[in-house]
Amino acid sequence: MAGLRAWLLQRLSAMYMGIYLLFFIFYLLIDTPRNYTEWRGMIATPWVALSMMLFFVSLLIHAWVGIRDVIIDYVHNPALRLFKLSMTGLALMVCGLWVLDILLAVMK
Repeated sequence: MAGLRAWLLQRLSAMYMGIYLLFFIFYLLIDTPRNYTEWRGMIATPWVALSMMLFFVSLLIHAWVGIRDVIIDYVHNPALRLFKLSMTGLALMVCGLWVLDILLAVMK
């Protein structure tokens, strides 16, 4: 990943997460779900589920770029670097699939 592309991904994902969190906090201040059924109903609406999924995609991209840069900068052994990058990528993909599974289960 080129330096400018990584920088841009990091900034765009941070901007989306910041905007999303402000919106979500504002939304919760106006209409706070009081029980599990209301929370599930709120998250099951398509635009909330989509914006939440985009939030988690942004979070995973943001984490990948940051951790990737740290590993590339500080792990000098190529085999160890490849292993750490692979394990990080795998862990982030598993987290993404887990979030997707939860959101799809809520929308049923």
